[in-house]
Formats: sequence, C-alpha cells, structure tokens
Amino acid sequence: MNNLKDLTVIIVTFKTNEEILFNCLDSIKKGVKILVVENSSNQEFKKKIENKYNNVNVILSGKNLGYGGGNNLGLKNTKTRFALISNPDVEYNKNFFDEINLYLSGKINFSVIGPSYNDQTHYLPYGSFDLSPNHNKFDEFNLKEVDFVIGCSMLFDTKNINTEFYFDENFFLYFEEADLCRRIKLMNGKVFCSSNLLINHLGHKGSAATDPQYSIETEMFRNWHWMWSAFYYKKKYTNYFYAFFSLFGKFIRSFFKMIFFTVIYNKKKQTMYYARFSGLLNSMVGKKSWYRVKSLFD
Repeated sequence: MNNLKDLTVIIVTFKTNEEILFNCLDSIKKGVKILVVENSSNQEFKKKIENKYNNVNVILSGKNLGYGGGNNLGLKNTKTRFALISNPDVEYNKNFFDEINLYLSGKINFSVIGPSYNDQTHYLPYGSFDLSPNHNKFDEFNLKEVDFVIGCSMLFDTKNINTEFYFDENFFLYFEEADLCRRIKLMNGKVFCSSNLLINHLGHKGSAATDPQYSIETEMFRNWHWMWSAFYYKKKYTNYFYAFFSLFGKFIRSFFKMIFFTVIYNKKKQTMYYARFSGLLNSMVGKKSWYRVKSLFD
C-alpha cells in the first residue's frame, strides 16, 4: 500500500547553493509533496523552484527565522499527518521512500524517527541526553529507541507529538532537535532511529553562511551560536547555576585564548574564541540569540 500521499517533506533554505538543493530535491521520490521554506523574500527563487518541480511549493518567510522558526512555519502549512524535516544538504538513498512507506501506515507507534547515515564512521545520527552509550538493539521494524536524533532529517507523526509547540524558536542554531526530542519524551512520546532509512549528509552546506568566501564570518557564526545554545539548553533543563558552572571553564579558556591569538595576530583563531566568549556571555546575561553574519543577513 502506498502511504506516501500522507507525507510532506519540509526543507528550510537560506540562499542555499542551488546545486546542493537540486541534488536533495532530485533524491526525493517523484510525487512526494515537498514544501520549501526560504528564509527570505526572494521571489525569483520561488518562481524558479516551482517551475522546475511540479511537486514543490515554496513559502517565503520574509526574514531569516533560523532552523527552528523555518520548520515551524513549514509545519503550520503542512496538511498531511506525517512530515519529514530535511536539511537541503541531505541526499536520500534510492530506496529511502520505499522503506519509509512502512512507517507511514499508522501501525507503528512513534513520534519521531531519524534515519541512519551511509557512512557512520565519524558520527552517529542519534545521541543520549547523559552522553551514555545506547545499547538498544534494532527491532523487527529496524527501529531502536534513542534519546534524540540529529536534526538534518526527522520523520514526524504529528498525531503523536503532544508538545505545545514544535521547535523552540529561542534557538537560532544548534540543540533544537535535542530540545524537541526531550520535550516529546517527557510527554511519553517515542523517538527512534531507523537502520533502513539511509541518507548522505554533506554537513554545514545548507545555507549561504557556509560559503568559503565567508569563512571567518561563518566560523564566528557557528561558534557564537553553539555556545549560546549550549548554555540556554543546559539552563532550560537544569538551572542557571548548573549551566553557569558547567560552562564556566569554557568561558574562561575562550577569554584567554582570544587574548593570546589577538597578540600573535591569528585572525581566524581570535575570531573563533571571541565568538565562543561572546556567545556564552550573551546567553549568561539573558540576551536573545541575536548574532548573524552581517554581509548575508542584513
């Protein structure tokens, strides 16, 4: 039975490299509904994509909402029960949508299912909240229960997600998927990783902010948001003082390394540690996740 009619793929983009986006779209089975949320007002982009792909609709958000905000907008405009969140730098194996058909039958109780990578030698597509190894085995449906899955690709059964909202838009980048999975599990939802759903993930190629010509700016962007989000996430699930003391060592090291690399004129390293220090400081004092790459986001 073909259950793909009950699925919408949501892809959030921001001035994404066209070749990377086209490779993603071309790897999705023809006929599957796709909703692209472009975090800008680029009418030319919308026209070009919708003319090229009959199964794609493009929403222009009008501003950069980030990963969480963009996906929330896509989910609000999705009519199907199942939604597959996808980064634009993901390519799906040829049998991916044949395999996913089983999980769309409604017979398997899940809130979120994450895929596996073709190459898992460097990093896993799932993790645990306490960093302990996962010893669960894959069941007869090729699923194993995990704490959270990586946000580059996530299958949602929206009927089994009983949180007040999907992604916490206080995060602009990083930790959004761990936060969502944590809230789902606190509401007794089920989060799985599938060994049969296989993808290639290029990594850090989903937006113009990853363009090599912006290497120093991008280095600052990533490091700033990683530290801001790390503190916010820890504070959200413990308390301010736990978050402060668990990250205080990184805060001090970032400060002194920033000074050191300034003295020896290493611009890239100085920028990286300044970004870590600044991201943590802003999160510690309660400021919003405001930093953007100026040449791209203004």
